[in-house]
Amino acid sequence: MTTQTLSRLVRVNDHGEAVWAVVEDEVVYRLEGSPFTNGVRSARLGTLATLTLLSPVCPTKIICVGRNYVAHAAEHGVEVPTEPLLFLKPPSSVIGPEDAIVIPALSQRVEHEAELAIVIGKRCRNIAPEAAWDYVLGVTCGNDVTARDLQRKDGQWTRGKGFDTFCPIGPWIVTGLREADIANLSVVCRVNGNIRQEGRTSQMVFSPAVLIAYAASVMTLEPGDVFLTGTPAGVGILTPGDVVEVEIEGIGVLRNPVR
Repeated sequence: MTTQTLSRLVRVNDHGEAVWAVVEDEVVYRLEGSPFTNGVRSARLGTLATLTLLSPVCPTKIICVGRNYVAHAAEHGVEVPTEPLLFLKPPSSVIGPEDAIVIPALSQRVEHEAELAIVIGKRCRNIAPEAAWDYVLGVTCGNDVTARDLQRKDGQWTRGKGFDTFCPIGPWIVTGLREADIANLSVVCRVNGNIRQEGRTSQMVFSPAVLIAYAASVMTLEPGDVFLTGTPAGVGILTPGDVVEVEIEGIGVLRNPVR
C-alpha cells in the first residue's frame, strides 16, 4: 500500500449533531466544513472508544454492480456479464457501523455481500477510466445486504436490495490511496466470527476505475455517492442474533448486528 499520507474520515454524533471528523491514531478531531470542500481540522471531539460513529457518508445514490466476481456468478449459476451490470440501492438503506441490519417480515432469506466501497469526491460525468481516480475521495467497507428470495421472485433487484438497513457502510473513509493501492486487497466476510466470504479485489471482472467511468457515462456522479464494486463467492444467510463483519485489508472492519 502507498507510503503517502493516509487519512481516516468519519462522521460522528457530537451532542446530537452529525459532524465530519478526522481520526489520528485513536483521537477524533472535528472538521470545519467537509472533505468535499477542503474541511480544516479543528477541535478534539474525543476518541473512537467514546464517540458514536455514523455512516461515514450520506450519498445521493448507491451504485452497485452485479456478478463482478467470476466465482460469485458461478455460485448462482449465471454468466459473467460482458458489460458492468449496474443497479441502485436507495439512500434510505444506508446505516453505519454497529447499526442493526433488520430482517424484513417479507423475506425468508436475507444474505450478506461483502464489498469494497468507493466514495466519489467530485462531481463527474463522461470521464475516461484513466481519469476516474481523480474523482475519488476514498474507500471504505460495504455490505450489499440482499433479500435473495425476493430478488429471484421479482426478476429485478430493487425490492430485494432496497430495504431500510440493507446498506451498511463504514467504519470510515480512507483517503490518500492511489488506484494501484486497492488493486489486490483481501475482502472477507465473517458471521459470528466464522469466515463466510474470502476474495481479493484483483479478482474483479471490471476494475473500480472502469465501473466509475461506465456509470458516469449514464448519470452524473455527485460528491458522496457510493460505488459498491461487487462481492466474492460465499454469500450466505443472516438470521436474527448474528453479527456480520466486512473486513477490507488495510481499510477497516465494518461490524453490524442482525435483528
